[in-house]
Amino acid sequence: MTELKERNQIEQQYKWDLSTLFENDEAWNEALTKLDALISEAASFQGKLNNTENLLAYFKVSDELDKAINNVFTYAMLRHSEDTRATDAQGMYSKAYGKYVEVVSATSFAQPEILGNDEEVLKGFITDPSLKDFAFLLENLVRNKAHTLSATEEKLLSAFGEVFSAPGRTSEALMDADMVFDTIKDAEGNDHAVNGSSYILLQGSDDRELRKNSFQSLYKGYKQHINTFASTYSTTVKAASIDAKVRHHQSSRQAAMFSDNIPVSVYDNLVETVHKHLPTMYRYVKLRKKMLGLDELHYYDVYAPLLKGSAKDYSYEEAKEMVLEAVKPLGTEYTDVVKAGLENRWVDVYPNKGKRGGAYSSGTYTSNPYILCNYTGTLDSVSTLAHEMGHSMHSYRTNHTQPVHYANYTMFVAEVASTVNENLLIEQLLQKETDPAQRMALLNQYMEGFKGTIYRQTMFAEFEKEAHAASERGESLTPEFLNQLYLNLVKKYFGEDLVIDDEVQYEWARIPHFYRPFYVYVYATGYSTAVALSEGILHGGQDRVQKYLEFLSMGSSAYPIDELKHAGVDLTTPEPIDIALEKFAKILDDAEETFAKLQQK
Repeated sequence: MTELKERNQIEQQYKWDLSTLFENDEAWNEALTKLDALISEAASFQGKLNNTENLLAYFKVSDELDKAINNVFTYAMLRHSEDTRATDAQGMYSKAYGKYVEVVSATSFAQPEILGNDEEVLKGFITDPSLKDFAFLLENLVRNKAHTLSATEEKLLSAFGEVFSAPGRTSEALMDADMVFDTIKDAEGNDHAVNGSSYILLQGSDDRELRKNSFQSLYKGYKQHINTFASTYSTTVKAASIDAKVRHHQSSRQAAMFSDNIPVSVYDNLVETVHKHLPTMYRYVKLRKKMLGLDELHYYDVYAPLLKGSAKDYSYEEAKEMVLEAVKPLGTEYTDVVKAGLENRWVDVYPNKGKRGGAYSSGTYTSNPYILCNYTGTLDSVSTLAHEMGHSMHSYRTNHTQPVHYANYTMFVAEVASTVNENLLIEQLLQKETDPAQRMALLNQYMEGFKGTIYRQTMFAEFEKEAHAASERGESLTPEFLNQLYLNLVKKYFGEDLVIDDEVQYEWARIPHFYRPFYVYVYATGYSTAVALSEGILHGGQDRVQKYLEFLSMGSSAYPIDELKHAGVDLTTPEPIDIALEKFAKILDDAEETFAKLQQK
């Protein structure tokens, strides 16, 4: 294994250029100091947001403050990501976070104060020509009025915020710090440590003995603490129900979806439509069993590599060309910006000692949309570059189209642009690849997305739906209830070709998403949307491309469900989920044919 370089050993061309944020750390320090005046100016409007003139002035100051704090915070975060060991960057990040908290505290008066105005005054704000640039922001704010409590009650609830989040933190501490798992052996007798991080890697091993032993070790640990996990999760569910009830929502699920104005029917459509397509998942499970040559497929075989020795290496230069080729269907306007971004150091490419792991896209309204990568040359690395560039282009187009107060976009749409780019990449590679082994490697990566993001995340979504509903009916979320609920769902989603080991029932306890209620479903809707959009881009003509590009420019200037409708995807109907899972069936056809060719060799 090649030893990681220090940060100063990485060539300049492979490191991001942060000068669109600040020229250097000294300039950042100056900006940090100047924030105090903007914070004071914003705070000075407290008690004055009762007329159009003051409201407009406040919004303008708020926009400037938003830009300034985001620049300061993002620069510090990016610098910290370069080398998490560096004490100067640690200090910058700490200062930036502290200043961010100051901004939030200083402006927390605004929303309840605006909503404290009479109905007629609020309607006047929305229709006032001088506030037209803020009309949708105000409309969305007013939508929350029925669920906003008195200032005293809001203050009381916010004081309980830390208490309500305690079960999630307890669960996290238990998983990440306190739980100890048995050391295991592989097929050759070598010892391996098991923890939350290593488990994923161990489950992707060629060594079946290693996969089985890590599976048994991990869930032995969870079984020992299952009463604690049931208690923490039950408390999270109850807290969500209490908050929903206090704020006059019909249920915790409806409350969670209200913030993005998503109808509860979208959630139900997802679950019901995936149920309809479960036979396709069963086909996938059967193919996996066949390709692995197993008499019995167990849960610890679900992530095993289907083919050994088929992986190709790609240089970063090759990866850039592959991404550019993949996004060509989106037109020159899009590809020219991607090319400029790849050439002008948007991307921090290679891992170095101390560098934050994984990948992300992050920038601000006035900066480049930067990309952190840890490029290793695998197909997954190339796909990650395409994925993060999708996020960056979403941000770029939004920032160059919308005013700053509409420049963000919600989680409901956040994964769409990134997954579209991934799908365009793999479709482009499949068009060219004729070697059965390489083709199967591509198809396997494609199928993993459907299995892990549509089916599995929908299974999680159904678990949440049933657990919260049971609690709201007055039933106790005992370990036995939660174990059985999860076990039944695994049987439903994976079918008869999967042998259900006793340990499977405890898996719900290690899903951290459950402590943020009704969040995980957006991964499944987002992936389904991306598949439907990429199919439209490739086969639906220029109009579909244009509508998609317009969607990328909308930010938060409309409700997310309406933004997707503009792009041609209506999640209030089953159609996008149907399109996505019909595509999965076609990919399975290809995989079965390709496997037959491999067997003939």
